[in-house]
Amino acid sequence: MFRGSFPRADVPLDPPLPEIAFVGRANAGKSSLLNALVGRKIAKTSGTPGKTRALNVFAISGPAVVGAQHAAALPSTSVYFLDLPGYGYSRAGKADRIAFRRLVRHTLDRERLAGVVWLLDIRHEPSADDLTMQDLLAERETRALAALTKGDKLARGERGKREHELRAALGLPEDQVIVTSSKTGEGIPELRDAITALVGGTANG
Repeated sequence: MFRGSFPRADVPLDPPLPEIAFVGRANAGKSSLLNALVGRKIAKTSGTPGKTRALNVFAISGPAVVGAQHAAALPSTSVYFLDLPGYGYSRAGKADRIAFRRLVRHTLDRERLAGVVWLLDIRHEPSADDLTMQDLLAERETRALAALTKGDKLARGERGKREHELRAALGLPEDQVIVTSSKTGEGIPELRDAITALVGGTANG
């Protein structure tokens, strides 16, 4: 399942398959979300943000993407998950920040990229780095899903309020935003379905 960790984003992957990139702030819970989506631990979680410093690639099988009931129609491996380094890490030096920007830009230019899962902590307002990422996704016309992470940290009523506030602040349509919790599983099936739609759209395009 783990295909490797690469310092450059132009690495060829074999076999060629649709790709989904995951990006977000260093403390947004990206590794936990990846593990929740797949249903087992593929990405290492850490109490120290900013541990991922390269492009980590995972080959994900059909059942992990669409559920076992639909997996028979898919090849044994149907998509690559591209785990990008977290941004906004305060201890990152200038060279690391430049390398990160280059890695992200080249990832967004990959020919088989079906879309991006953009992680945002539901408890916080979008940071300057978040807004820069949004501008980059818009500039590249990259299809993106906003996964609002750590939904379990808020009461249900507060989650709905924060989702509305963040959608308004970022100007995102309702079907592009999903509240998730890696701890309780909230929103994970919905995000999995949305990723499947991105992959299917690429395959049918």
